[in-house]
Amino acid sequence: MTEADGGELAATLRRIERAAGTLATASMARMDETLPWFRGLPAEQRAWVMLVAQSGVSSLVEWLRHGGGARENPQEVSDEVFASAPRALARSISLQQTVALIKVTIDVVEEQVPELAAPGEEQLLREVVLKFSREIAFAAARVYARAAETRGAWDARLQALLVDALLRGDSSDVLASRAAALGWADAPPVSVAVGRSPGGEVAAVLHTLYRAARRIGVETIGGVHGDRLVLVLGGAVDPLAATGRLLGGFGDGPVVVGPAVPSLDEATDSARAALSGFRAAPAWPGAPRPVAAVDLLPERALAGDSEARRGLRQGVYAPLVRAGGELLETMDAFFAAGGVLESAARALFVHPNTVRYRLRRIADVTGFSPLTPRDAFALRMALTIGRLDPAAPGFGGPGHERPFTTKGS
Repeated sequence: MTEADGGELAATLRRIERAAGTLATASMARMDETLPWFRGLPAEQRAWVMLVAQSGVSSLVEWLRHGGGARENPQEVSDEVFASAPRALARSISLQQTVALIKVTIDVVEEQVPELAAPGEEQLLREVVLKFSREIAFAAARVYARAAETRGAWDARLQALLVDALLRGDSSDVLASRAAALGWADAPPVSVAVGRSPGGEVAAVLHTLYRAARRIGVETIGGVHGDRLVLVLGGAVDPLAATGRLLGGFGDGPVVVGPAVPSLDEATDSARAALSGFRAAPAWPGAPRPVAAVDLLPERALAGDSEARRGLRQGVYAPLVRAGGELLETMDAFFAAGGVLESAARALFVHPNTVRYRLRRIADVTGFSPLTPRDAFALRMALTIGRLDPAAPGFGGPGHERPFTTKGS
């Protein structure tokens, strides 16, 4: 359609301008009749839709006046239809519902073509309305796409703030309010995984993880801090296994999973352990991926993590002390003999089967087996730390520290 066509439709334009209010009202009435969900909208939102309908008719007039899309930037006319409604409307009404509203309005206009068009211009007006409806549909898609981008960016910022509060150990009220704003259901158990970010746009990084998490039925909140990707998992019965299925969203390098806790309120402990483990993980090049933070207790202790030292002292050394001196004596002899069971038995003047029994008892008491090189490393670290500070809390009695979950407990 050309500018000349717009001149030929001058009489039709005047008719449409005069009927603008009637068309908008008729469109609203038709929405009430045909769209059950529309009848349930609050009065304020219905008023917004009325404004959009009126704006749509006015935009159609402008479309006709300027040649029906022949102008250089037809998008400006069609997008203006939605400028009268607040952004909140895009959050209240889905894109599918918006398309239904547009269709109702266009149907009403098409039905009125015989009355709106000047004699001989009916077919031309129908063609213009059809083309205009397509542009309006594209405009609606653009509006919702922008709203989704804005909402995605806002959610990413809010999640980053929540993760930051979690890492700082902020109060449970702060965590709860920010989590509620994100729709977090706090499904137990909750745990925190830390790895390297793959790089790129933060919203895209998090979207990849959320999509994968939905497939396995796990609730997630994430944030990128520097080059670290911190992910909170909710409702994963086995957080380590769940994180293993989300590895595609992490960058290269270790991924460490903190212990499971009952709720987000207590997730600071899980986050602290995961971060400590992530910093210490390079000291164990052969670590599995992902790896539990508790499996990195020796490296974390060497890196200066007081919680890891306490865990080895309270969760490993203290139970051995309580179990009786013969277990510590056997472990010392076994390590001194380079892990040779017969040599340890000779040093202790006992039968090798007695040593075997005691080594199994050590594994039962601590969760670490002296016969496994990796576990033996943790046990030796626990012995060293426990003997350096034998009077530390955690050995029972009044004032002892809270229980510390170690491997196998």
